[in-house]
Amino acid sequence: MEGEYEQFNSILSSNYQKEADVSENILRPKTLADFQGQSKLKENLSIFIKAAKERRDALDHVFLIGPPGLGKTTLASIIANEMESDIRMTSAPALDKPKDLAGILTNVTEGSIFFIDEIHRMRPALEEMLYVAMEDFEIDWVIGQGPAARTIRIPLPRFTLIGATTKAGQVSSPLYSRFGITCRIEFYQEAELENIIRRSAKLLDTKIEESAIKLLAKSSRGTPRIANRLLRRLRDYATVLGDGTINDAIVKTSMERLGIDQQGLEEQDRNILKAIINYYDGGPVGAETLAISIGEAIESLEDFYEPYLIQKGYLKRTPRGRVATSLAYQLLGIPYTKSNDEDQGSLF
Repeated sequence: MEGEYEQFNSILSSNYQKEADVSENILRPKTLADFQGQSKLKENLSIFIKAAKERRDALDHVFLIGPPGLGKTTLASIIANEMESDIRMTSAPALDKPKDLAGILTNVTEGSIFFIDEIHRMRPALEEMLYVAMEDFEIDWVIGQGPAARTIRIPLPRFTLIGATTKAGQVSSPLYSRFGITCRIEFYQEAELENIIRRSAKLLDTKIEESAIKLLAKSSRGTPRIANRLLRRLRDYATVLGDGTINDAIVKTSMERLGIDQQGLEEQDRNILKAIINYYDGGPVGAETLAISIGEAIESLEDFYEPYLIQKGYLKRTPRGRVATSLAYQLLGIPYTKSNDEDQGSLF
C-alpha cells in the first residue's frame, strides 16, 4: 500500500513529483521576504533567526508541520540562507541503519542545518540516537563485540535539526518535545496564491493576465506546488493554442482538458462524493470501504483528497465515518433532503 501511495501522480497531487516538478527549484524563494503568505510564521522565524545570529549561536531545533506542497523544504532552505549556514538534506525513509545517521551527524559543521523530511517515519533505533544528538550534541557509539564491547560518546558541533512532517500525530512525544520551535504551515489563501503565481510567471518569463491569475489561484487547492505545476501546464497550452499569453480562455480550456473545475476539484474528488451519496446514502462510510469503492489507496484518500474536500465544506469526518454535506449534493446537482442531516445528528 505504501508503494502505491508513493507512486500517486495526479497533476493536483501536492506530493513532489520528480519529472513533473524538475523546474521547481528555480521557483523556490531564497529569503523570508520572498516567501509568500504565512505572515505570522515568517515574523516569528525572523525574530528567532535574528536573535540566534546576534548571540552567534545555532538556531534552536525547528519542527515544520503541514500538508505536502506548502513549502516545508523551501522554508528549511530559507532558514539556512538566513542563518548563512550549510544545509544537509535527507528523508527519514532513506536512513536505514544507525551508521547512516551517525555518518551525517559526524560530518555536520558548527551552526549548520540538518533537514530530515518525513520525520514521522524515523526508525525507533535512529530516534534514540537523535535524542542525544539534539539535547547533548553527542552520539553514543558501540565499539567492539561481545564481552569486549563498550560505548563511547562522540561530541558533535552545535547544529540545528529541522524536522518536517505531514503527520504530526505520528511523531513520538519524546522526539516532538526536543524541538524548541514549532511552525505549523496552513493552506494558502487565494490572494497569497495570486502573489505566488505572479512571481513564478515572472521567473518563467510567462505572460499571464490578472483575471487569469485569479482563476488559476481558485483551482490550486490552496497549495503553491499545485499552483506552480498548473502554471507550467497552462504555459504549454498558451504556447500551442494561443499566442503565448495565459488568459481566461486558456485557463478555462486547459482546466477542462485536465478535468479540473474552478473549485480545484478533479474527477476523483467528484467520484469520492458520488460514491458516498450514491452507494452509501450520503454516509457515514468508513475510510477503508470508501477507498476500495473508488479504487484509491487509503493514504491518498486521507492525505490528499479528504483535507481539501473538508476545507471546502463538501465532506465531514464523523466518529462513524465520512459524510457528504449539502454542498456536495449541490455541486453534483443531486437533490438533497434535510432528513440526511437529521439521521446523522446523533454523531456530533
